[in-house]
Amino acid sequence: MTTTPTKIPTGNREDEIQIYDLHKSFGDLEVLKGISTVVHRGEVVCVIGPSGSGKSTLLRCVNLLEEPTRGRIFILNEEITDPDADVDFIRTQMGMVFQQFNLFPHLTVLENCTIGQTQVKKVPKDRAEKIARENLTKVGLGDRTDAYPAQLSGGMQQRVAIARALSMDVEMILFDEPTSALDPELVGDVLAVMRDLATEGMTMMVVTHEMAFAREVADRVIFMDGGVIVEEGHPSQVIGNPQEERTRTFLQRVLDPTHSNPGAEDAAHARRHGDEEEADEGHLPDPALRTDAPPRGRLF
Repeated sequence: MTTTPTKIPTGNREDEIQIYDLHKSFGDLEVLKGISTVVHRGEVVCVIGPSGSGKSTLLRCVNLLEEPTRGRIFILNEEITDPDADVDFIRTQMGMVFQQFNLFPHLTVLENCTIGQTQVKKVPKDRAEKIARENLTKVGLGDRTDAYPAQLSGGMQQRVAIARALSMDVEMILFDEPTSALDPELVGDVLAVMRDLATEGMTMMVVTHEMAFAREVADRVIFMDGGVIVEEGHPSQVIGNPQEERTRTFLQRVLDPTHSNPGAEDAAHARRHGDEEEADEGHLPDPALRTDAPPRGRLF
């Protein structure tokens, strides 16, 4: 479990992403309700939780694709939420890999991986192509440089997106459910590339539903629900032996959907957010999932 530093920013360059009391509302809907966490250099942090819990909004706030309602975010001790911040420059330190790849369909694979270098970082074309080819080889697509995105499978397109991010010489990469739009048989290659990046020490913040990946690769797992961090810690703790009832009901449904208790997730959510009447009227969880019940043991 991490603790929020008292000094803001910490001044430690090893603290690559610092998030303090982050709030985000869309009209009357408050999506993030005071998120605070720090991602350290070389750390892989997986953010898990049900749909609508604020995971993707959190990630999009980190690079200011969404403007926070309140709170402060520092990237390498530079405050990206400062109104006077050079947001474009700070963003050059972060890669972003989206669910839908977001490749330019009229450009080749090689051109997709060089356009950011030449247009944003002003890297000479020959140097940009050399960097792009190296990164495409790293993700297993060194022989597809002249192909267009439509000629590639979804998994290949996502690996091009990763190579594109790497080609910008970033210090960290944000992944927003990078495998959610892929057919199941294409997921493995993308996760293998991400696993290799983690081994090489790339700082990564990953919103994912891939529990096996989070358990194997993450240094830390954050479980979110209702715009707050419910539980945070090592995968063996959060996924293997969760302490919070809401975490347990979510993981039980995800990991063993055919044996999940109907209504338990809704009831746990209602109790956590103060709607006791709704919780009482709904299906109550298995007694073994109650917070006052003795631990049932590890999920793995």
